[in-house]
Amino acid sequence: DNSDNSKLTDALKEADIEARKIREEAERRKQEDEKERMKKQMKIDRLNAIPEDAEAGTVEEFMYKDGVKEILEKLDTDLVGLIPVKSRVREIAALLVVDKLRRNLGLDTSVPSLHMCFTGAPGTGKTTVAMRMGQILQRMGYSRSGHLVVATRDDLVGQYVGHTAPKTKEVIKKAMGGVLLIDEAYYLYNASNDRDYGQESIEILLNVMEENREDIVIVLAGYKDRMDKFFSFIPGMSSRVGNHIEFPNYEPEELLSIAKVMCRDLEYEMSVDAEPIFFEYIKKRMTMPYFSNARTVRNAVDRARMRAAIRLFSKAFDQSSDGMVSKTEL
Repeated sequence: DNSDNSKLTDALKEADIEARKIREEAERRKQEDEKERMKKQMKIDRLNAIPEDAEAGTVEEFMYKDGVKEILEKLDTDLVGLIPVKSRVREIAALLVVDKLRRNLGLDTSVPSLHMCFTGAPGTGKTTVAMRMGQILQRMGYSRSGHLVVATRDDLVGQYVGHTAPKTKEVIKKAMGGVLLIDEAYYLYNASNDRDYGQESIEILLNVMEENREDIVIVLAGYKDRMDKFFSFIPGMSSRVGNHIEFPNYEPEELLSIAKVMCRDLEYEMSVDAEPIFFEYIKKRMTMPYFSNARTVRNAVDRARMRAAIRLFSKAFDQSSDGMVSKTEL
């Protein structure tokens, strides 16, 4: 009898404890619902308290004050052509400015997905745009430092078990507070080998893109067709990228303009006679393998500088020369 009574007492105690837990859980949910309701009501009251004609400031004022206008103008100066790219960067800047104006009025805002995908051939300005984008984000308070870190598969993926995670995390750590540009990102995934270490790097990046999206912007870059295929294999990556920007190839006229800008920045002058020759060279070079747009132009300009230096050197050492070199010649 005593054992039966003891069992009954224990069962009643357990029932009481269970009933108390259910009541406490119900009370906790009720309190959370009330908190949520009050939070919503406070937002409504705050919105209603804002006069209809209240001003958050002018767009122009924010563009100037934060230095965004200056960076966009520098982008125009630095990059010849690329009108669609510049327009897209301006659209992103506009969204950030309006977001800041809303915050000034106390309106609800949420940081938009700033992770990006840049598609296009090498030498079309992807790195330059990523650098300027970082500066815009930093000036507007969406990024702590706005610095740019460029990485490839070799920087992120290890050669043996346990090597990939530390490598990927180290690169991410360097890029925190700024922009991480992963060039030819599709090489991270090897469809023919499901044991490839790149998969581990992708999983870490996916996690960081979600959990640390307010402290790092990840830009995935590469050829469009390969990037599309990459996203088809990793759908989670595609859903985290909010901005896709396509970089078109340059026209020959634009490449000539780029060469002239490069010469100007190096304080050289391209002679009028040299322009048509360079133009024809670029047109021919565009049909040949390994053409890389502005990179090919930079290499050509560097070769031209070297040949000019050799001509000056030879002339100065010529027996009929006094060895003097004029400012014009330099």
